[in-house]
Amino acid sequence: MFTRLIAALVLVTSLSTGAGAQDWPTRPLTMIIPFAAGGPTDVLGRVMAERMSQSLGQQVVVENVGGAGGMTGGQRVVQAKPDGYTFLLGTVGTHAVNQTLYKRPLYDAVNDFMPVALMAEVPQILITRKDLPANNLQEFIAYAKANQSKMNFGSAGNGSAVHLGCLLLNTAMGTNVQHVPYRGSAVAMTDLQSGRLDFMCEIVSTGAPQVQGGTVKALATLALTRSPVLPDLPTADEQGLEGFVAYTWNALFLPKGTPDAIVQKLRGATLDALKDPAVRNRLEGLGASIVSEDRTTPEYLARFVKSEIEKWAAPIKSSGVVVD
Repeated sequence: MFTRLIAALVLVTSLSTGAGAQDWPTRPLTMIIPFAAGGPTDVLGRVMAERMSQSLGQQVVVENVGGAGGMTGGQRVVQAKPDGYTFLLGTVGTHAVNQTLYKRPLYDAVNDFMPVALMAEVPQILITRKDLPANNLQEFIAYAKANQSKMNFGSAGNGSAVHLGCLLLNTAMGTNVQHVPYRGSAVAMTDLQSGRLDFMCEIVSTGAPQVQGGTVKALATLALTRSPVLPDLPTADEQGLEGFVAYTWNALFLPKGTPDAIVQKLRGATLDALKDPAVRNRLEGLGASIVSEDRTTPEYLARFVKSEIEKWAAPIKSSGVVVD
């Protein structure tokens, strides 16, 4: 009798769980963007959230939760109920860089999330204050080597992709320029435009408009190919920094334990958005390269996160930079 009772309870629980997943979503969802409003991750996330709302039949509300290089927002999702109503827009910083850069990461990027879908990759560009006396990468390297003790660079915060890009650039140049972390790229950009910062390794989606508007100077695309947004800007590789690459990527993650049916529905809404010509044009106009569909599966993203952690661990360790 007891065994039959337990079996019945398990059946009822599984049926109710399945029904919940089948009906999901029945109320608005929250996309946690782990950086301040106005930055590159925020811009991309809001474009996606608007279109995903149409596919899901419920509004996807964006909530910016910055701090600790994006880990504060990531931790919020780790601790959320695994019912699909709270998910994270992750980046190379939140799910790769911070696992090595921080002495005590707030979570395990591999084991504390349910991967949903990789969406896009976005290169960075080296931009400087307008009056910096360098007009190409080689001139910049020479200037930085001669003036590194007086220079500084800004970022969206410790552990952000913008921070790591310039950290890697410092290592490649053989310089040690002071880092000034901000609470978001938008604030750092304001100080760069006013001349209080010397340079940034900004994501092309938010850096390009400032370059095109003439408020900052662009010296290099930090990728192996030029960006269609700034086709006349040579790559670092073209300018003698062979093989140098700095970029970010964007992917969606749910809390560990979220039912697979919900994971697949959220992925489906993600693919609907990425296939929408208006969304594609908007993201590509921001400098993002949308990944191929075979790279959008949860299984691929799980493998990708592991490989990215390994990829970035070596340069971070060799730089000697650690964040408490």
